[in-house]
Amino acid sequence: MSKEDQYSFFEDVYAVVKLIPPGRVTSYGTIAHYLGAKGSARMVGWAMNQAHTDPEVPAHRVVNRNGTLTGKHHFATPTAMQESLEQEGVIIVDDKVQGFNELFWNPAEELEQ
Repeated sequence: MSKEDQYSFFEDVYAVVKLIPPGRVTSYGTIAHYLGAKGSARMVGWAMNQAHTDPEVPAHRVVNRNGTLTGKHHFATPTAMQESLEQEGVIIVDDKVQGFNELFWNPAEELEQ
């Protein structure tokens, strides 16, 4: 993947992440699948690693497929991701989103109308 392609993919990831409603979460793989890059969850993770300091991109709303806060170490503090989610009403226990299935946001279902 060229740097231009990577940049474009990252920008597409950020555009989707910006649409996640407060109090909802999605996964790296779901974003990749929505963007037509099934199997590229790791690339979405790389995009999120670079976006965690951008207040325009709510990177805290992207978790792994089990609802675990795997990206928490990329935030300013080890608890920043959890704190941001809790401010939106999401309950976190042992780094895992409680009620994950109910809070899960799938852009393929929620944006395609």
